[in-house]
Amino acid sequence: MSVGAWLELLASGLIAGGVYALVALGLNLQYGLMRIMNISHGEFLMLGAYATWAATVGLGLSPLLMLPVSFVLLAALGLVVHRLCFRKLAATSPTVDIFEARSLMVGFGLMFLVQNFASLLWGGELRGYDFLTMPVVVPLTSGGSQFAANKLLVFALALLFSGALIALLRLTLLGKGVRALMQSPTGAQLVGIPIERLHPLMFGLGLGLAGVAGCLLSMIEAITPAMGEPYTVTALIVITLGGFGSMAGSLAGGLLLGVVEALGMHFTSPSLKMLLSYGVFIGVLLWRPNGLFKK
Repeated sequence: MSVGAWLELLASGLIAGGVYALVALGLNLQYGLMRIMNISHGEFLMLGAYATWAATVGLGLSPLLMLPVSFVLLAALGLVVHRLCFRKLAATSPTVDIFEARSLMVGFGLMFLVQNFASLLWGGELRGYDFLTMPVVVPLTSGGSQFAANKLLVFALALLFSGALIALLRLTLLGKGVRALMQSPTGAQLVGIPIERLHPLMFGLGLGLAGVAGCLLSMIEAITPAMGEPYTVTALIVITLGGFGSMAGSLAGGLLLGVVEALGMHFTSPSLKMLLSYGVFIGVLLWRPNGLFKK
């Protein structure tokens, strides 16, 4: 392989990994803060993708304009879901472990509910639209490397939103409160951090990021009601790589998994994509169960 081919292969892995990281950040925020293993996380990504497709095809809006709209819509939906499904569950669960198990079951119910709602509303056929599909020559080598413009844009935006969340958690007072809750919920309550307001806010923020990821994915791939489930599984693998509760670890883990998948599929077969992901998942669980980047 030439140097240009190697760079194109690595770049394709990083592009996929950027989306993986964005999806995993939202799920990791929910689990790290509230111990909600929201197995339906990918289904809300799918809703963001469908909302973008409907606005682009039906109203003629640019999918870029749908980025903030998808974030706000899914974040608002997250507040509703938390109030209806998880707030009462947390109040009636005697221990955190029992709440985690119950939230997992609720997540499965939400997954099937949202999937069937999407199938009923939009049908099961593939949906999609063309957006910035022209090739762009990036001067990485002497001859240049070609990438689809929409994929480069998706990668840049995924990194932008991921970096914005990490900066929010590290540099703001709100972020300090969230990190304190992740480290010690009891200690955070003793110093006056309002968990009753932070929990729904962060749950909504997590689903808002899922909506953004769905909006980005709609620019580069076809949409189906079942598209979210594989991304939930991938997000769980990324969180395991980076460490539960570690946002920077999720970003690094997503990029790493994307590169591993790209290299593995090139030298084996594209049909082995999930096998490669699960192999990495099992290996990290056995070797570094706390994650590769967890301090």
